[in-house]
Amino acid sequence: MYAVIETGGKQVKVEAGQAIYVEKLDVEAGKKFVFDKVLLVEDGELHLGTPYIEGATVEAKVEKQGRGKKIIVFKYKAKKQYKHKQGHRQAYTKLVVEAINLEPKKKAAPKKATTKKVAEEKVEAVEAKEE
Repeated sequence: MYAVIETGGKQVKVEAGQAIYVEKLDVEAGKKFVFDKVLLVEDGELHLGTPYIEGATVEAKVEKQGRGKKIIVFKYKAKKQYKHKQGHRQAYTKLVVEAINLEPKKKAAPKKATTKKVAEEKVEAVEAKEE
């Protein structure tokens, strides 16, 4: 069973027990986090959302908060005495997926009779009383 969730402007394919790294979430380490933006769930049968699946959630435990490896951004223009050096470390949250939940769809309630049918039944009832 796997699911595709949306977080941090990205889509991530997850399975139960998998560790994932996502954009920094405002949750403390050790706490649980529930993703409700589930785009797709496959449990032997494929469930697609439009865009999200109602009632589907992915539960994950926050393992740690951290920062990625430093990258260097260096801008340079030849013969113009221009150079600019800048570093960057992207913040992330490490999660361990615990469960993928998919609530069964509720059956739709039977529709009420349309006004045209109701009007016809009232006419028939009035005609029956007159006879």
